[in-house]
Amino acid sequence: MGLKSVTLAQVAEASGVSLKTASRVLAGEPNVAPKTRERVLGVARSLGYRRNAAASLLASGQQAEVITVITGDITNPFYASIAQGLEERTRERRMILNLSSSNENVETEWELATSAARLRSRALIVVSAMEDHSRYLDLLRTGMTVVFVDREARGIEADSVVLDDEAGGKMAAAHLLGFGHERIAYIGDYEWLPTQQWRLAGYTQAMEQAGAHGWQELVRTGAHDVESARKVAGALVEREDSPTAFIGGNNRSALAILQELRLRYPAAVRPALIGFDDVEWASVLGMSVISSDPVEVGRQAADLAIARIEDPSRDAQIVRLPMTLTARGSGERAPFS
Repeated sequence: MGLKSVTLAQVAEASGVSLKTASRVLAGEPNVAPKTRERVLGVARSLGYRRNAAASLLASGQQAEVITVITGDITNPFYASIAQGLEERTRERRMILNLSSSNENVETEWELATSAARLRSRALIVVSAMEDHSRYLDLLRTGMTVVFVDREARGIEADSVVLDDEAGGKMAAAHLLGFGHERIAYIGDYEWLPTQQWRLAGYTQAMEQAGAHGWQELVRTGAHDVESARKVAGALVEREDSPTAFIGGNNRSALAILQELRLRYPAAVRPALIGFDDVEWASVLGMSVISSDPVEVGRQAADLAIARIEDPSRDAQIVRLPMTLTARGSGERAPFS
C-alpha cells in the first residue's frame, strides 16, 4: 500500500485500538501501554503510514513553526533577494519558510493568505497586490502575525518594511538634471502600486523644483514587464522631442529601456539612463541605478514578524530603508540633442 493511501483510521483498525489511541502513539505521547505502542507502531510500519504533521497541528490547535511568504512575482530578482534575507533569519530560529507567488492577482493572494491561516503558520509576510488591506483584519483578529513588505499596509495598522521610494525617485531625476537634462522620461509600473506612486512623486518634485518644461508628456505608467515597457520606450524614442534621458521605475522597465536604446542609438550619442534595483546584469552593462538592500528588507521583515509573535501587543511599526545611487556611466552623460 502506498504511503499516501494509508490513513490513521486504517492503522487504528488494523491495530485493534481506537483512533485516539493510535493518534497518541504516532504522536509520541506518553501514558500508552508498551505492548499497545509496539503493536501500533509495527502496524504503521508495515502499512507504510506517514504521519501528516500539518493535519496533526490543526487537530490539536497548535501552530506550525512556519512563516508563509507571498510575493508579487517570484521570478523577479528583487523578491528573490528579499526571500534570501527572510530565509537567513528564519533558519536562525529553526523555522521553515513557505514561499509562494500571487502573480499580482488579488484573489490568488487572498487564497494563499487564508490557506496559510488554515495551516496555522506562525506569520504571514506579504508583498500585497491589494490597494486596501482591510481584508487582512480578519486574519489579524485571529491573532495571526502579518507583515507587509515593499508596499506599506493600507487601511489597517500592521507592521511594514518599505523603501524610501520617494527619495529614490527624486534622487534619480535630480542626478540627471545635474548633467543638463530636461527631457527626462519616466517609465513606471502599475499606477496602483505604492512603490510606483512614491517614485513618480519624487521624480515630479525634482522636475518641478528645477523648473523643467514638457516633462509631463514623457511620463508613462503601467509597464510592469519587459515587453510592455519596451513598447513604451520605443514610442518615446520616436517622438520629435525624444527624451535625452530615461528613468526606469523598476528593474524590468530599466532592462526594456536599455534594450531599446542599445538597438536604436550608437553608444556615443545614447540617451542617459537610470534604473531601479541593482540586479546582476546592471553592473555588467554599466547601468546606473537607484538601489537598496533587498536582503536587508527580508531580514527586517522577519525580525518584525518574530517580534510580533513574541509580543502581540506591541505597536505596529513601519521600517523605511534608504535608497542610494550607484553611478556606472549610463546616468552620467550630458544630452546629445
